[in-house]
Amino acid sequence: MEELVKQIKAEFEVFEKNADAQVEKGNKAAGTRARKAALNLSKLMKEFRKVSVEATK
Repeated sequence: MEELVKQIKAEFEVFEKNADAQVEKGNKAAGTRARKAALNLSKLMKEFRKVSVEATK
């Protein structure tokens, strides 16, 4: 679970960096990377939820 949290934090940093570049500079490629990171974050969050529920049983 600890490794999963590290992955989530790293993916969020990628998202934040690219989302800022898109918003502030209008960088379209950064927008694509931000959307990809958001999709990966969604998958990681679902996995975290699954692992977290299992850990509390």
